[in-house]
Amino acid sequence: MEYTKPLAKLIEYFQKLPSIGPKTAMRLAMHVVKMPESEVRNFADSLIEAKTKTTYCETCFNMSCSSTCEICSDNSRNKAVICVVAETKDLIAIEKTNEFKGLYHVLQGLISPIDGIGVDDIRIKELLYRINQNDIKEVILALNPSVEGEATCLYLNKLLKPFNIKITRIAFGLPMGTELEYADEMTLARALEGRVLID
Repeated sequence: MEYTKPLAKLIEYFQKLPSIGPKTAMRLAMHVVKMPESEVRNFADSLIEAKTKTTYCETCFNMSCSSTCEICSDNSRNKAVICVVAETKDLIAIEKTNEFKGLYHVLQGLISPIDGIGVDDIRIKELLYRINQNDIKEVILALNPSVEGEATCLYLNKLLKPFNIKITRIAFGLPMGTELEYADEMTLARALEGRVLID
C-alpha cells in the first residue's frame, strides 16, 4: 500500500525508534494523524523541549535539566556509595526498586571493541576522579550480564582495586544477555540486596 508522502515520512521516523517495526510505526502514525491538532502540537513541542533542555549532570552524567541532577543534589542520599550503571535507563530501573539510597555514576556506554567503543569513550576517568576526591566506601557495579558488561566490570575492578574500597557487583537472577531496563522491580531489588564482593 502507498501512503501519502507526509504519512510515509512520519512512519519512517517512527521506525527509527528502538523496537518499533513497520506495523507499529504505521499504527502510531495513524494515531497521530487522528489526534486533535492542539495535541499534536503539544507532542511536537514536548519532543523539541526534551531534546533542547535535557543535558547531563556534571557529576554523575545522569540525564538532567540542570548541571547537577536531583539525585546528586539530594542530601539524604548516602554519599559514600556509588552505583555504576551503563545508561540512564538502568539508573531509572534501579530507582524504581526503592532499595538503593546512594549515588550513581552513568558510564554512558560499555566497553565494546566490536562497536569501536574503548575505555576512553565512556565515563571511566570521571568515575576514578570522583572516587579519588570523595570519601567513597563502596562501588557497586550494576552492569548488564552481557559480553560488554562483563568486559567493563573486569576492567573497572582492576582500576578500582588500588583504592582499597569495597567493590561489589549486583547478583543477577537473570539469564545472560538480559538488559536491566526489562527486569522487574522485585528481581532488581533482590539483585541489589544479594550483591557480592568481587575478588
